Amino acid sequence: MMFAIKSAIADPDAETFAFAAQKTMYGGKRIAAGDRIYLFASENDGGAGLFGKGVVTSAEPMAKLPGVERQTPRVSITVGRTAVAKRALGRAELKAFDAWGDGRPETELNFKLYRQATNKIVGISDESAAFLERCF
Repeated sequence: MMFAIKSAIADPDAETFAFAAQKTMYGGKRIAAGDRIYLFASENDGGAGLFGKGVVTSAEPMAKLPGVERQTPRVSITVGRTAVAKRALGRAELKAFDAWGDGRPETELNFKLYRQATNKIVGISDESAAFLERCF
């Protein structure tokens, strides 16, 4: 499984990124060291969408809080960037892909990353990963 993260990014030109206690959805909690990940700078935090890809160098699941029934799994990861995106891809480019059941990789990315405004780590299909590779 491949992954994508949408998060606040202070320096998109950095070589390594540390993401603490990130929400996970759509299989994102399965992320582990060695996994490939696509990096999106959250537009809600001043970013511009896809800016790079990398390899997860460490992944630590966060313990659930005692006494809280419903909790979104969280994980802290460190990523080493391996490439910089050459093509823009963010909320504006994916907004038109909203027929949730059409099976298109653009629709999967729009649904998983932008249907909810929250920053998160998500699992993505091989088709979506192949689509994202065309941005590099």
